[in-house]
Amino acid sequence: MEKQVPHIKTALPGPEAKKVLALDHQFVSPSYTRDYPLVARRGQGMFVEDVDGNSFLDFSAGIAVVSTGHCHPEVVKAIQRQAENLIHLSGTDFYYPQIAQLAEKVAAITPGNFAKRVYFGNSGTEAMEAALKLARYHTRRPGFIGFFGSFHGRTFGALSITASKAVQRNRFGPLLSGVAHAPYPNPYRCAAGHKPGECECDPLEFIEKILFKTSVPPEEVAAIVVEPIQGEGGYIIPPSSFLPRLRELADRHGILLIFDEVQCGMGRTGKMWACQHDGVVPDILISAKGIASGLPLSVTVARADIMDWPPGAHASTFGGNPVACAAAFETIRLLEEKYIDNAARVGEYILKRISNWPAKHRIVGHVRGRGLMIGIELVKSQETREPFPEARHTILERAFEQGLLILGCGESTVRLMPPLIVEEQHSDIALDILERCISEAEEKL
Repeated sequence: MEKQVPHIKTALPGPEAKKVLALDHQFVSPSYTRDYPLVARRGQGMFVEDVDGNSFLDFSAGIAVVSTGHCHPEVVKAIQRQAENLIHLSGTDFYYPQIAQLAEKVAAITPGNFAKRVYFGNSGTEAMEAALKLARYHTRRPGFIGFFGSFHGRTFGALSITASKAVQRNRFGPLLSGVAHAPYPNPYRCAAGHKPGECECDPLEFIEKILFKTSVPPEEVAAIVVEPIQGEGGYIIPPSSFLPRLRELADRHGILLIFDEVQCGMGRTGKMWACQHDGVVPDILISAKGIASGLPLSVTVARADIMDWPPGAHASTFGGNPVACAAAFETIRLLEEKYIDNAARVGEYILKRISNWPAKHRIVGHVRGRGLMIGIELVKSQETREPFPEARHTILERAFEQGLLILGCGESTVRLMPPLIVEEQHSDIALDILERCISEAEEKL
């Protein structure tokens, strides 16, 4: 079904899609967030086809998951080969080659020239739970520091570190105790609300001079948890000095540093790991999403001397499933051979093309990105930089109606996170549609 352009042949949603939507509304949890009524039937490469035969160009990649595109033939073959031999046994209680071999590979490709160990789970939030438990176990300290705007998952520990949207925490308290948050450095928008050009806030000074002196004794902090590039918070790229200074602060107080690379890792930024852009090595790194091209798998990677918990301390029935491991092996091979370089090349092409959008469009306040992790922030006024969520909602809907799948992040940012196989021709189509939608929103709102 691989196509070169989107093709919409029915009203959206179409008649078959409406049947699925009715069933979904009746039986599926209403807690899921859906920006528009896409009902997918199949995917191939850069395109998704819905149940009515409409085809869409996918610049969301299943929320940055299908890194090698939909149903990459080599990944599919790897899955099929493994499924014919062993689908499940549980690495919690038994051994099989795939889990040990993948752990060796993951240890080799993650930052740090030291011995490592790997814990396998099924999702990013599971990886974060493992990281938090491990940090507490190893340090014998109870506390954590996270950052406002961060997203680390929805299970209790991960949710306690998350500070992205109030709805994600509403009526789920009390959450994990001993968690504090600091502002995440945003070069475009001051987290404290200062006007453009007036911000002199320093998140690390906030940690040292406010948290450590008033409410969070550093000797009680097990770990600082951070996204090298903030994902759900708005695709925010911090200053290049941020991670090195954070590393120095953590070392000075004997605090572990946990990098959440669930969304920004696995080649998305044009390097295997986003932290490699700044040359900083964490004590613990977690990843999921793009690691297995759509199969559920996550990793928590730590220095071997840190992952010192005993048998029974933590485990997962399905984590490191043989089929997911096979998909991950093939995904990593493809990323290393060509798709990480492609992410850097096409990402640079996209950023160059949209760099003048703030000058062309009054509601585009800022464009930013690394590789294929690109954010376009919408504002009501470029002078005040007031967020414009209504415009984003309109743009996402109109893009869907014209055959482009994109999602938002932060308060009013459109994020572009296509599969890493994307080519310049796909990008031109997507950007033509997106710019047309932005122009329509400017006229309408």
